[in-house]
Parts: sequence; structure tokens; C-alpha cells
Amino acid sequence: MAGSDRRPAVGVAFASLVLLAVGGGVGLLPAAEGLGVNWGTLASHPLPPRAVVQMLQDNGIKKVKLFDADAETMEALAGSGVEVMVAIPNNLLDLLTDYAAARDWVHANVSSYSFDGGVDIKYVAVGNEPFLSSFNGTFLNVTFPALQNIQRALDDAGHGDAIKATVPLNAEVYNSPKDNPVPSAGRFRTDIADLMTEIVQFMNRTGAPFTVNIYPFLSLYDNDDFPLDFAFFDGNGSPVVDNGIQYTNVFDANFDTLVSALSSAGVGGLPIVVGEVGWPTDGHKHARADYAERFYAGLLRKLAANAGTPLRANQYMEVYLFSLVDEDTKSVAPGNFERHWGILRYDGQPKYAMDLSGQGRNTALAAARSLRYLPRAWCVLNPIASPDDMSRLGDNVNYACTFADCTSLVYGSTCNGMDAAGNASYAFNAYFQVQNQVQESCGFQGLAVQTLQNPSTDACNFTIQIEPSAAGQPVAMAAAATAVLLSVLVVMASP
Repeated sequence: MAGSDRRPAVGVAFASLVLLAVGGGVGLLPAAEGLGVNWGTLASHPLPPRAVVQMLQDNGIKKVKLFDADAETMEALAGSGVEVMVAIPNNLLDLLTDYAAARDWVHANVSSYSFDGGVDIKYVAVGNEPFLSSFNGTFLNVTFPALQNIQRALDDAGHGDAIKATVPLNAEVYNSPKDNPVPSAGRFRTDIADLMTEIVQFMNRTGAPFTVNIYPFLSLYDNDDFPLDFAFFDGNGSPVVDNGIQYTNVFDANFDTLVSALSSAGVGGLPIVVGEVGWPTDGHKHARADYAERFYAGLLRKLAANAGTPLRANQYMEVYLFSLVDEDTKSVAPGNFERHWGILRYDGQPKYAMDLSGQGRNTALAAARSLRYLPRAWCVLNPIASPDDMSRLGDNVNYACTFADCTSLVYGSTCNGMDAAGNASYAFNAYFQVQNQVQESCGFQGLAVQTLQNPSTDACNFTIQIEPSAAGQPVAMAAAATAVLLSVLVVMASP
């Protein structure tokens, strides 16, 4: 996910996990070894890149995974000491099947930053989950040629020993048969098995790792009967037993399913990087801050101990948490939770206690520094709106939520308990903030009015956005991104 719009929810039993980590910092212990974060930027008011880099340093995070090679982001990372996985979006893969284009891309986005005090690039991510079933084979014929060309271009430019090309893949690319759903039976998906074998054998020759995105949360999202405790690392779930090995969490089971698939392809020792793993905090009944805190506490403890998994026990694991901050313009096609993966809020403020060192201390992450906010003003439902105006409430709420984020209003979310007036006020304010509090953005055909009184409740926060001068210009949201949500809001907000 630059901010990555990605997968529909994955339904494979062991295929729903994602790891990302952040840690250390001012007055804090260093982050667990191998820990990194994903830095996505699909936000109406993205944090300034230099503020993000400062925040990474304050938290002792020494690895970051990007979703593109944005120049401002790369310039901010120069000289920071943060190790970078720079990325090529899926829409460029076809172009990069031509070696000359791959050579030009490496020159512009790798060689240009390779100097003393430049960017410490370790990997180039070629595409982002290009083999998802939902893509209907769009990238099947271009991903491997692009990967080969990028690695060749890195080699020819003199970077090949230090920088490796990899392909971040969703755990959907491997599974176990339904009649034997255990990790030791793991194989690559039958429709891409030959292609995957070619790719992993190429990676084995070049020294590149296999990069996988694992999301335990999606196991719960996909299946109401999935055992809750099995998604966490507490050891409280009923174990899955495989040839005498007891698996007490879905992450280990998923990871070892991949280990078995690699072994079946003849590269059982290929290094594995967990490109994404995390837990969202809103937009679904299981997307909760307390669950996220519980999940990360177990994951970070595991990383700090170099515990590994049963098939790769006591081994260092490189893991990138998904994600650093919430992204309010991401597509919600996979689910309303997509905009709430951040371990930090949209403005770089911590959501819950998190000890990146994995030592289990009750501590918070270092927040973004020196941000400026818009004035403390909100836009709410006009309490004296006429009955004729109120007849247009549903349409106006829909309009607001087409161009702003209303996912916190859906069932199971933090703002779900409000009445129709509260729902409308939340929607109007979300739009008002995205539009930088321009006076005309709090009209809604006479239904809205500005207020200096904070309408937030104990459970539901009515945000004040960051100043656009500090965050970049807002990005309009596509109507399709909230299509499922809008029909819900019409009902909730109707008088």
C-alpha cells in the first residue's frame, strides 16, 4: 500500500497477516532489530516528508518501505541513515519489460541518490502484490520480465551487490490444500505455480529475498468463525498441530506455509522479508485500538527475541509494519478499515501504547513535531434547519462522504453510536476539514453551520486538519471509494 490501494480481503486460511514495526527514539530503547515501517501517502493532508523522517529517527526506526520513488520523499531521506525499500508501482511494470526503460528508471531513482550523504537504498520493490486474483492476470506476463530488467540495470550501474530487486507479494500466492490445511502442505497457487518457481529461483540466484505481506486481521475479517485468539501471539488459541509442531497463531502458520512452498520450489533457504503486517483501528468491529496494541505487543516481543517460526526457529526476521500513519484517501473497496492501518493518526500522534523495542514497557511512540493545525472550528448540522432543508439531508451527507472520510461511522466503528444529527455533523465536518475550512464548504444547502464548540464525544473524535501549507494540497476522493458506505449513511442520516 504509497499508501497503497491494494487487495480485496484474502480468504486463505493462513494467508491474512501483515507485519510492520516502528520503535526506539527520544528517551526510548532502540526499535527491535529488523523492524521497519511502511510509509504511505494516500492522504488529503499528508505529513511533510521531513517531519516524517524526523519522526522515524525520533522513534529509532531504521528501515522504511515506500510505494513509489517520489522525489520529495527521497530527498527527505537523504543523509538520514534510514534504510529504504524504494518501489515501482504496478502501472509501470509493462513499461519496464523494456530494458532501456528499466535502465532509465534505475538511473533516475537509484543512481541519482547513490552518493555520500544520499539515500541508503537496500531494495527495489518491483510492483505491489501484482498477482492478486482480483487483478485477473493483468500483471502476470510483465512482472517477471520487469524484475529481471531492474536487477540487470542495478547490476550494470554497479549497485547489484548492495541493492536487490524483489516483488512484494500477498500471502494469497500460496496456500495449503483444503483437505490438508497445515503449513507443511504449503504450495504456490496452482495457476501461478510455474511462474512463481521461476521467480523464486531467480531471486535465489541474485541474492534477493522473497517479500510477503501477511495480515492476521484479514483472517477475522473474512471469517466470523475464525478463532479470535489465533490471530494474536498470546498462545491462548487452540493450536493447529502439524507433524508434531503446535502452531498457536496464524502468523507463524502462514509464514511456515510459505517456507514449505519455497521448499517445494527447490529454494527452501531463500530469505523472507515480511513486507507488510499490521492491525487497523477503525472501520470494522475487529479493527480496534486495543486489538492493535495487543497484536503489536506480541509481534514486537517475538521480533526482539529473534524467536522466528517453527520452521525457521531462532532466526532474525525483517518485518515492516503496516502502516506508519492513517491514510484518509485510500480506496475502501477491500473494506472500510483500509484508511485506519496507521500506528499513528493522520497527524502523526500515537493511538495507543507501543514499545518498539519489544520489551513490553508501557510507553508511547514519539509524535510528529512542529505541525500547524487549522483553527479550532467545526462544521455541524444546523439545529434550526427548516423541515424543507432536512428533506435534503441524505443527499448532502452522501455528498460530504464522497469527498471526505466517513468510515468511522460504519457499524462497529468508533463513531457508530451517534444519532442522525451526530452522523450528519461528523460527515459535514469531515468535508469542511478536507476543504481547509473554506467558508463555502460548510453550507450544505442551509443544513450546516460553523461552531467553535468541539462536538467530539468520548468515543468519536471530530478532527481538525493540518494546515495545507504544512501538508500539501488536499486530494479529492473518488466517489466510488465510498460507494458501499454512502448507502449506509443515507439510512443513518435520514430524519
